[in-house]
Amino acid sequence: MTTARRLLAALRTPLGVLALLACGTLLFLTLFAPAIWGERAAVTDTTQISQPPSDEHLFGTDGSGRDILLRTLAATQLSVSMALMATVAGVLSGVLVGLLPLILGGRAGRWIVAGINIGVAFPGLLLAIAFSVILGQSGTAATLAIAIAMLPNYGRLTHNLAASVWGRDYISAARVLGVPTWQIVLRHVLPNVRDPLLVNAAITAGGALVSFAGLSFLGLGIQVPQYDWGRMLNEGVSRIFVTPAAALVPGIAIILAGLTFVLLGEILGKALTPDTHRSLSSRVLRRLRAQTAENETEPAGVPAPFAEDSVLAVRNLRVCAPHGRDDVRTLVDGVSFDVARGEIVGVVGESGSGKSLTLMSMAGLLDPSLHVSADAARFDGEDLTLRAGGHPASLDHHFGKRMAMVFQDPMSSLNPALHVGSQVAEAGLLHLGMNRREAREAAIERLEAVRIPDAERRYGQYPHEYSGGMRQRAMIAAGLMGKPSLILADEPTTALDVTVQAEILTLLRRINEEDGTAIMFVSHDIAVVTSLCTRVLVMYRGRLVEDISSEDLRAGRAAHAYTRALMDTVPTMTTPRGEPMASIPDEADFSGGGDGCAAGRAAGVEVVRGDADAAMRGDAERLDGDVERTSDPLVQEEKR
Repeated sequence: MTTARRLLAALRTPLGVLALLACGTLLFLTLFAPAIWGERAAVTDTTQISQPPSDEHLFGTDGSGRDILLRTLAATQLSVSMALMATVAGVLSGVLVGLLPLILGGRAGRWIVAGINIGVAFPGLLLAIAFSVILGQSGTAATLAIAIAMLPNYGRLTHNLAASVWGRDYISAARVLGVPTWQIVLRHVLPNVRDPLLVNAAITAGGALVSFAGLSFLGLGIQVPQYDWGRMLNEGVSRIFVTPAAALVPGIAIILAGLTFVLLGEILGKALTPDTHRSLSSRVLRRLRAQTAENETEPAGVPAPFAEDSVLAVRNLRVCAPHGRDDVRTLVDGVSFDVARGEIVGVVGESGSGKSLTLMSMAGLLDPSLHVSADAARFDGEDLTLRAGGHPASLDHHFGKRMAMVFQDPMSSLNPALHVGSQVAEAGLLHLGMNRREAREAAIERLEAVRIPDAERRYGQYPHEYSGGMRQRAMIAAGLMGKPSLILADEPTTALDVTVQAEILTLLRRINEEDGTAIMFVSHDIAVVTSLCTRVLVMYRGRLVEDISSEDLRAGRAAHAYTRALMDTVPTMTTPRGEPMASIPDEADFSGGGDGCAAGRAAGVEVVRGDADAAMRGDAERLDGDVERTSDPLVQEEKR
């Protein structure tokens, strides 16, 4: 969705409508109020001094007999325009100063950063008062003083944002190409930090308005005969017990104008921020629900019965995402499978085939913008209802006890600000009724169980003090706090080196054998999958195209053409070195299936199922006899 569309969508909300009305009113008063009411607001009437509210003067008159409401409306132009000028000057100067350390570098850049940090240490309003006294008592001096007070904060914000972008690869590529530093800053850095600066500037304008009114109230801003809200507030405070409206009305005007800029910042934030939590439109939702209702009424849509020994089962899982304004894209379509107790099931397929989405939907961890549905689903003997948002409420009490999740990146899976041990023990505190001492002891036992050395000392360490393999084992230990019946492992070895991969695979296999824990293992490495898993699910373009035992897969008995193509891309010890490695062309289309495929095609791609008996965990001994079929030499050595 483009920025313009996001802006229109934000303006359609109640907050957006309110912001639009407030900004429109403030803009109208700023442009036209002096021309409409300026002359009447300046008229003094000695016969109407400090009059209470009446039909002629809605909020009464001030000490000179002037209409308070008209003066407040006429003062809008000067108050708002000076605040906006101060904001523009402060933001531009702050951005320039914040980018200078990147352009200059070296000692000069460090001195600038040090000066920014010193300036941030002083309160902004205190700086504004100090510089206003130095520059003189006038509206222009007050504007410059506020801009100078804003400079350190925006300089620091810009520098922090720019520094986070400066280390990106595309910046390095531009430097290698010889692009001048100042051009890199303007063309590559500034566009990437622009949006948060604009949002903060809109919100800061409200603060500048209040600061400018404060300076005028202290006599450092607008001087007689001109007047703004701060000057009116100064004049009205001395007679607040005689004519309260003389101080209250301009005070309320300052508050409302400040809130208007805050609302504008909120709307800009929604419009400029990428829409990562976009939900489906009501029209698309109605269409999806109608399709689901039609499928449920058809006899062919009756889900197949669940196996009695299955710990996880799902029928006709579908995951849809917004695509355009009123369209939807199906990411996972008609996936059905069973995972038996104590079974290790692998899920393979190219990137974007829906492997991780399938696991995340069963764990209830999908983004709320995705629409999830299934004809039937069951976990650990309990029926689940998968709906939009992807999080069945009945699944909550299983987390930490009966279901565990191991993610791909162990560093991002652990909170860097908390001790590893406290994160492992958290499940015991939340779900198992343990006190802190019991949870600590159990967490240390789990860390020892996953072979983390000196677990008691490691309990109090942070994630950055762990190696990649130790962090992944700590994640597995956290999942084992409640003795889960199922572990969902989403590419747990991808971010690890080969030696650590073998350690993690050995750990998962041991957990499976000792505790009887079922595992769903997602990976791109088919050699690893065939060595660890007893059964493999092959996904292609969001559909499950084959359900085959690992033995049949290694023996080359795959029925679907896409599965055979995947196996052809796996190098083995017998692969000729002189021939180019096999690959799957981008234009290849396997939706037609392959030899041995079933005839019925409900969604355009059929599921080819292998021998169920060969997929059970009891055939693990047979896998050990087929070491020569595994291409990973470390796994071969580990098996021997």
